[in-house]
Amino acid sequence: MTPVLLLVTAILMGLFVTAGGAWGLLYCLGKTRRSKGMLWLALLAYAVALGLAVAIAFLTPLDFKWKALILVSGLVYAFIPPMTLRYLQALHSEEVPS
Repeated sequence: MTPVLLLVTAILMGLFVTAGGAWGLLYCLGKTRRSKGMLWLALLAYAVALGLAVAIAFLTPLDFKWKALILVSGLVYAFIPPMTLRYLQALHSEEVPS
């Protein structure tokens, strides 16, 4: 891997993680504030994350196993914010005994 390809790969992976974080944050904010606008932005962030995962898989010189890991991670990102939010809502909805 050349230094330029290393930098391109690192930047793409950093953007991938950032888009995944934006998806989680915007999803939770959109759900808790009942904001359709934020939910649309969350979906856009998730679409960007998936696009970046595909770009990493096709444009970088990473080994096949790493490319597969990135693609699977991009798909799994879809489930993490809804599951986490449901768990936190259930956890905080239980009454605490005095």
